[in-house]
Amino acid sequence: MDRMGFDNQKYLELQSAHIRERISQFDNKLYLEFGGKLFDDHHASRVLPGFEPDSKIRMLKELRDSVEVVIAICANDIEKNKVRGDLGITYDVDVLRLIDAFRGQGLLVGSVVITQYAGQPAADAFRRRMEHLGVKTYLHYPIVGYPHNLPLIVSDEGYGKNEYIETGRPLVVVTAPGPGSGKMAVCLSQLYHEYKRGVKAGYAKFETFPIWNLPLQHPVNLAYEAATADLGDVNMIDPFHLSAYGETTVNYNRDVEIFPVLSAMLEKIMGECPYKSPTDMGVNMAGKCIVDDEAVQAAARQEIVRRYYTALCDRRVGSADDELVYKLEMIMQQAHVDVSIRPVVAAAAQVAEETGNPAGAIQLPDGQVVTGKTTDLMGPSSSTLLNALKALAGIDHRHHLISREALEPIQQVKVHHLGSVNPRLHSDEILIALAISATTNPLAREALDQLSALRGCEAHSTVILSPVDSGTYSRLGLRLTCEPQYETNKLYHKK
Repeated sequence: MDRMGFDNQKYLELQSAHIRERISQFDNKLYLEFGGKLFDDHHASRVLPGFEPDSKIRMLKELRDSVEVVIAICANDIEKNKVRGDLGITYDVDVLRLIDAFRGQGLLVGSVVITQYAGQPAADAFRRRMEHLGVKTYLHYPIVGYPHNLPLIVSDEGYGKNEYIETGRPLVVVTAPGPGSGKMAVCLSQLYHEYKRGVKAGYAKFETFPIWNLPLQHPVNLAYEAATADLGDVNMIDPFHLSAYGETTVNYNRDVEIFPVLSAMLEKIMGECPYKSPTDMGVNMAGKCIVDDEAVQAAARQEIVRRYYTALCDRRVGSADDELVYKLEMIMQQAHVDVSIRPVVAAAAQVAEETGNPAGAIQLPDGQVVTGKTTDLMGPSSSTLLNALKALAGIDHRHHLISREALEPIQQVKVHHLGSVNPRLHSDEILIALAISATTNPLAREALDQLSALRGCEAHSTVILSPVDSGTYSRLGLRLTCEPQYETNKLYHKK
């Protein structure tokens, strides 16, 4: 289990105060481009142990009375039914999810803006749906030569052609279902309209990573590169900040590359650019809340290795190429790390070698590593999970928490009625059987009560787990890696 390295309460206080200060620098109106995940930021919680996954939302709730949320979605993404890889839902559906999530936290969602609108039928249907649901929806249009044709962009035929989004609060958070949705363009378009109306509004950007006041090769920043390796993001020293202040700070290539253009746009809109560097534009204070650098470095190195295993498995299933794996290997070299830092890897491999079948391992909060093997009743993910719960509850491994007589009827239903060719029980089925046993078996109840203790534990499998098993591990908060091997040599594998 990770040692605490991040002061979450300090972060909430410092971050909200810094955003208030940034609002006051302008005409009490700030458009804040929000990058990364607002909800369930598990990457941040893994590399900054102590960071709560909902910290960003809690921070916004500190500013609740001043905040208004605008959600941007690209018309082309609606037309193409673009899907969020982590959630498996389309961007347009995710907009509905985000609205519900914000409202559930007591935050105002003022409107939705469809960017790059050029008459796409699916975008029209989405707009009608939003309006029927009572959500104000605005249209922003493509601009020829964007982002370099400044005379056209900053004119009534460029940003001026976009519909002005009516907002009523000092802080307007612009977010989106995913990258490429046009958040920055929405912010700058709004600035153009505000200045035309005599309101000297401001723009800022909120990105947790890379952390600007950590070294370029710090494992936390390298973990960010590992997480975004498929996007081609590269951390780099901010040359503009170094030139302006003589201070070394870290940013990433896309923000550095676009800064001269962005600076020119802001100068054309506002009369002068208020920032001398991409780092100036940011408001992230996470780096000032690290209280144990060794702890966050260790956690970040683990994350890099986990990302490496993910890339290996993605390559095996055909969703990634060699280049991604090579990039992760290079990041591992920069972080001076290899897979041996995960004790679960060697432990699972040893059991697999001894039995000749797939195996798994889980490292418990006290450092103990528990393993599981393939049996006629259970797959390795199920047996490993059950053994981990026994160990956490202090139950001797020889005790059976679920009787064979209880498991065999489930197998019969799977094979003879549900058409499964694999009679072994998945981890979710084992947990259901354990919950049923807990009604009559006190030891099963004790084991079941340990489920929450699995959150944050490391896990490894010697084969690629099924989506059912990997999904169960994920929901339990286990940090799973898998060897890029299938359980069988078949060409077709169910997803």
